[in-house]
Amino acid sequence: MATALSILLGFVAIICFLGGLNIILKGAMSFLPKESSPQLVLDNLLRFLGGIYFSGGFLFIYAACNIEKTGNIVYLLGLMVLFSGLGRLYSRIKLGSAGKYFDYIMLLEMLLGFSIILLEWIR
Repeated sequence: MATALSILLGFVAIICFLGGLNIILKGAMSFLPKESSPQLVLDNLLRFLGGIYFSGGFLFIYAACNIEKTGNIVYLLGLMVLFSGLGRLYSRIKLGSAGKYFDYIMLLEMLLGFSIILLEWIR
């Protein structure tokens, strides 16, 4: 169980590193129409959240490499992943689907979060 849990935590770490770096490098303007005026506050907040997303990867890598020492923190890490998927679900409910790709990511995040919590509970 510990090995499977470490693999899932490592997988989430990779997602955090790649997703966070993508947001930090692109900023808000790459997600808005080209004719939009610069959105300085939105860009600042988005890059800040991208930094938190990226740095979460270090937390997940640490937990994956030190699974025997982490204790109940793994439950909280699982909740982080589960709630990221639930955030996407809330967005889907409020605004509609962003496309099949993002729907699959939402399902993957909820499944990963639930799996991390379940594996920690079994362990």
